Amino acid sequence: MPDSHAQTASGLPTKIDTTVAHEARVYDYWLGGKDNYPADRALGDAIATHIPAIKSMARANRAFLGRAVRYLVAEAGITQFLDIGTGIPTAGNTHEVAQRLEPTARVVYVDNDPIVLAHARALMSSTREGRTAFIHADLHDPEAILHDPNLTATLDFERPVAIMLVAIMMYFRDADDPHAIVRGLIDAVPSGSYVVITHPTADFDERAMARVVLSAQQAGITFQPRSQAETRTLFAGTDILEPGVVPVVTWRPELADRPVTDGAAADPESAWYWAGIGRKP
Repeated sequence: MPDSHAQTASGLPTKIDTTVAHEARVYDYWLGGKDNYPADRALGDAIATHIPAIKSMARANRAFLGRAVRYLVAEAGITQFLDIGTGIPTAGNTHEVAQRLEPTARVVYVDNDPIVLAHARALMSSTREGRTAFIHADLHDPEAILHDPNLTATLDFERPVAIMLVAIMMYFRDADDPHAIVRGLIDAVPSGSYVVITHPTADFDERAMARVVLSAQQAGITFQPRSQAETRTLFAGTDILEPGVVPVVTWRPELADRPVTDGAAADPESAWYWAGIGRKP
């Protein structure tokens, strides 16, 4: 049996409240998943009235995760991942992509949604040689994640770790000091580690994104888009890899699972996310 574990952090609800929209379930709806409820679909549809292409944008963001993991394993030699804001399991989870290239890869997933906890078994279908774990925790309390015994039992912090923050930092207001949160994570891992970030932006359509922010707020969800420059500051303390902090569809498209072969390039503004990877010196 693969070596896999799940753990619930104290203080977080484990009961699913289907009457209130949750970020992970809205995202699942956009990706075509089935683990969502009327409140999630209502918010997803409300946002889609302002950004009709939101579902394809969500898929583009998900596709970037696969490309980033392939790069980190195949080109950077990374075999350990801390994936925070995991979301509901779907095809191409971090451990699936990583272990396809390196069966010994180890992944710790973190999410605060109890429905993700309920599906944690799917996130822990590790190879025999590798290891996966799930921690039910919230990035608003990063110390709880970093001091969770399940984390240190799974990952070796004497070796480089890739911190995956894919479409998660927009749930932090500036007053939450997201830079300190990211810096705390980077400080906890050794030199040669990486941080992967994607972030929604209003840079491509300020008015539409303002309406999205309002829709999220009305549903009780914090949503803070950031500019390219603001997103770049989240990488402080790292060396940002080429091609830099760029539109998500343009980051290393050649690493796609099914690369485009006809020479056509994706429209850089077809998905309103900035994306990048930084390496800790």
